[in-house]
Amino acid sequence: MTKEIIFTAAAPKPVGPYSQAVKAGNLLFISGQIPIVPETGVPVQGTFADQCRQVLENLKAILIAGGSSLDQVVKVNIYLKDLNHFKELNRIYEQYFGTSKPARACVEVSRLPLESAIEIEAVAI
Repeated sequence: MTKEIIFTAAAPKPVGPYSQAVKAGNLLFISGQIPIVPETGVPVQGTFADQCRQVLENLKAILIAGGSSLDQVVKVNIYLKDLNHFKELNRIYEQYFGTSKPARACVEVSRLPLESAIEIEAVAI
């Protein structure tokens, strides 16, 4: 089995020593995405909803670069700085995933990179 590193300028450059995604066989493993605007490299300073949408747009761009799509996501892990945003997350998340509904975990964490409110990682086929 071969391993392929995935990179796209349509998503933020990694903020550490890792890849945006790695393709192994027919699986695409996407690193945790935070709300960084790819064109500027600066985190979104807006509302939780603004940050959530940016994270999902970053995720979508990497999926496309890896030859996949939101419909092909099989597992998502979501990290929230404040679990009180859970309902708002679900409302926005559903706009992106629709009826696809991958398996998912969502947990509250004490801190995320660059003081982000949300981080999402995924596995897709």
